[in-house]
Amino acid sequence: MTHESLTAEATVTPFERDAVYKTIFARRDVRRFLSAPIPAEVVERILLAAHHAPSVGFMQPWNFIVIREPRTKKLIKHAFLLARSQEAEWFSDERKKLYLSLKLEGIEEAPLNICVTCDSTRHGPAVLGRSQIPQTDIYSTCCAIQNLWLAARAEGLGVGWVSILSEQRLKEILRIPAHITVVGYLCMGYPVRFESKPELESVGWLDRLPLSDVIFDESWNGKE
Repeated sequence: MTHESLTAEATVTPFERDAVYKTIFARRDVRRFLSAPIPAEVVERILLAAHHAPSVGFMQPWNFIVIREPRTKKLIKHAFLLARSQEAEWFSDERKKLYLSLKLEGIEEAPLNICVTCDSTRHGPAVLGRSQIPQTDIYSTCCAIQNLWLAARAEGLGVGWVSILSEQRLKEILRIPAHITVVGYLCMGYPVRFESKPELESVGWLDRLPLSDVIFDESWNGKE
């Protein structure tokens, strides 16, 4: 393949560029799903996209546990309910009432659940680029989750990240080895609808920060 053909293949057209941005801005944390099954080839495409995420030292520390069985989902839903009751105690009065009114998962409704894990031991203790910041294995796994989420959205599928779960209980249910870290538990399926903006923003839990509030020039807070 010539340099010219490689360059042409890598070129992103304005239409393709706009589709990427549209997918990013249309992504939502989905918790309400239809029961329609997801075709196997679609699941494979989405997982392949996740597997093509960037990773420090090309260590590819992720694994994807794909869960379809109702019995497994039921056990995880029970673990969620227990964790939610514990987390609710962090809030008081109206905040707690609002918290308990929110739908924060779709574990049993979603046709597919995916537990994304990180294996810090993959390729041994010496991984290029990881010696000073060992947590880059977790960061790399988060990139895989983002790829998965965006690929799912491009396929018309919704994804919900369920973080209100005990990692230890998840490991017990899914028989995950002790040295493996659970990074994300995801519910995936065709959504009842995609919201125009994040649900937590719509109900007044938090607002999206202005972009200008999170950008600094040259140093922290832009100070010399």
